[in-house]
Amino acid sequence: MSSTTLSAASDPADDFAAVLARFACGLDARALPAPVVAAARANVFDTLACAAAGSSAPGVGPARELALEWAGAPQATILTFGERVPAHHAAWVNGTMAHARDYDDTHDAAVLHAGVSVVPAALAAAELRGGVRGGDFVAGVAAGLETICRLGVATSIGIVESGYIYTALFGHFGATVAAGRVLGLDLRQMVDALGIVYSQVAGNHQVTRDGALTKRMQPGFAAQAALLSVQLARRGVRGAQATFEGADGFLRVYLRDRCDRAALRAGLGERWEFVQLSYKPYPCCRFDHTSIDAALDVRALPGFRAERVRRVRVGTTFQCHEAVCTPIDVRRAPRNVVQAQFSIPYTVAAALIDGSVGLAHFTEPSIRRDDLLALAARVEPAVDDAIERDWSRAISPAALEVEMDDGTVHAARVDLPLGHPSRPMSAADFDRKAADCLRHAARPLPDDALARLRAAVDALDTLPDAGALARVLVPAA
Repeated sequence: MSSTTLSAASDPADDFAAVLARFACGLDARALPAPVVAAARANVFDTLACAAAGSSAPGVGPARELALEWAGAPQATILTFGERVPAHHAAWVNGTMAHARDYDDTHDAAVLHAGVSVVPAALAAAELRGGVRGGDFVAGVAAGLETICRLGVATSIGIVESGYIYTALFGHFGATVAAGRVLGLDLRQMVDALGIVYSQVAGNHQVTRDGALTKRMQPGFAAQAALLSVQLARRGVRGAQATFEGADGFLRVYLRDRCDRAALRAGLGERWEFVQLSYKPYPCCRFDHTSIDAALDVRALPGFRAERVRRVRVGTTFQCHEAVCTPIDVRRAPRNVVQAQFSIPYTVAAALIDGSVGLAHFTEPSIRRDDLLALAARVEPAVDDAIERDWSRAISPAALEVEMDDGTVHAARVDLPLGHPSRPMSAADFDRKAADCLRHAARPLPDDALARLRAAVDALDTLPDAGALARVLVPAA
């Protein structure tokens, strides 16, 4: 029997949408294990900090201006600006900001960002409803993060082959589960909301190839669609029922049935996939990170001098090579910030010359620096057959060889990037990153904004009103 026939035979009551609804609606915030609560809090902290940095990024201004032009009910807050707009508009702008710097979390096996659609949707829903207990907010975020991460790890088709970016594609469902749980939808309403958002699901990979600003907006679109969907469902609008496994369900139509249905369900609510999320020390595509780590390892060698580098060879997986190394002329000389964020040649050059890769490297002046472009032109990325064989679907290791002008070759290989659960960032690392993010906010934030954000998130599961999180990141008087 073909997989399509199996899909057509699916009973809506057994569809993964119904499974997700039972999971999310039945999630007892008080019964969540401590590591799950801690992981959810960490994601909220990092995502909100990233949103502050993204508030000054290109593309955010026009989105915010449109939201203000449309105006409407003052339901939720645009972070770092403080204006209140309809909840779905706030979710859109905040999701765009959170992803704009490419500094947000990643699931290295699923190859996606989770929090940028989930957290803005949950926060907008909390402000819309009002008086949402922190524990219920944590439960909503945990359910949403788990949804997007499970979809990612169960999917075997890569983003280059499918043409979709899974951050936004799966983020529609994760954000809807999170917002629905925060709004208190019942089982029927949650199934309807998932079916309604299925009518809006999108998120393509072409935006990275073209360096389009819409790349950073796609998670915001997912959060916006989630807020529309949960509110329609709450008003009795019926959505698709066999959303995932019906004859024309998501798994067949979008993923070509290359998704392990058993893996979607196994241990749901008992084994938590989102606790495996990684966090970024560098504000660029996660595919760049192992190469940056390897370059920093080489740079730390005694006597290394970047001006003596003759050429750099970098071996990665095919998927990584396609995402951040092609077309090679664009990656060696990025024409805009998005192309620089998706460039191994550029980020490796920055690491070798400056000994760091930070927000300052992804500005128009930086991507025109002669020294960075000259070294980037000598970076030669290629697919490494052994790495491709062993790591094809996951975030790629990097095998780096740096040849000096005297013929000496320095080599370094990094399999797991810094910030991976097996190589975690420290609490101090998180606070340093957050401080840098808040300094790049579009409007000056209060001097104690970082301390207040840390205190609110650390006490999140006991807050009487989770909407207070939005009021932490508002401009100084």
